[in-house]
Amino acid sequence: MNEAVQTLDGWYCLHDFRSVDWTSWRELSESDRKRILTEFDQFLAELEITKTIGEGEQTLYTIVGQKADFVFFLLRSTLEELNAIENRFNKLEIADFFIPTYSYVSVVELSNYLAAHMAGDEDPFENKHVRARLYPALPSKKHICFYPMNKKREGVDNWYMLDMEERRRMIREHGMIGRTYAGKVNQIIGGSIGLDDYEWGVTLFADDALDFKRIVTEMRFDETSARFGEFGAFFVGNLLPQKDIEAFFTI
Repeated sequence: MNEAVQTLDGWYCLHDFRSVDWTSWRELSESDRKRILTEFDQFLAELEITKTIGEGEQTLYTIVGQKADFVFFLLRSTLEELNAIENRFNKLEIADFFIPTYSYVSVVELSNYLAAHMAGDEDPFENKHVRARLYPALPSKKHICFYPMNKKREGVDNWYMLDMEERRRMIREHGMIGRTYAGKVNQIIGGSIGLDDYEWGVTLFADDALDFKRIVTEMRFDETSARFGEFGAFFVGNLLPQKDIEAFFTI
């Protein structure tokens, strides 16, 4: 049996994609819409308290295309916390006008392909660089891109039959491409083996949406992706700051 990868795990992640029932929303009076949005705003403001004290993160992005209207990206310490917030969200009056379209559950991870290199002999959970990867501060970048992915298990292209050193080499080379986009693209890797339908969920943030196209294209030519990458649907969108939510829902 090959040596299995070990991971350091941080915050749990929920990508909650919804569409808006605009027809029903339009039928409401302006005063009803305002009341409902006030409740929604208060809900989001309460979540910001957790963010302020460094015990979680969340953000909203609108989604371009017909897959969804927006994504609520939530990070917390436990699955119970994610579930509690999801339930609170569903009980808001505004949720009556949202149609769930897709969701993804994962946990921010850092593999031992990289963690040992970053932390050296230090306890990795005490290393500031490792902690920044496991408990990330979400950037206020203009655009988001999310996609799930697997590593192939087909014939000679079976990632899980490669030995540790071969996998480590390819991951290192793969990561070198990402480093060329430092400052342009922020990446969060969520491990989802046993948690959702794919093995990883990848979330990218950038101020120039074309950087998503550039980095994914380059990585497709890298051996790790070219031989072993399998990808699900891509979702791309635009930052929705809390101050702009009312305008988004204005009819």
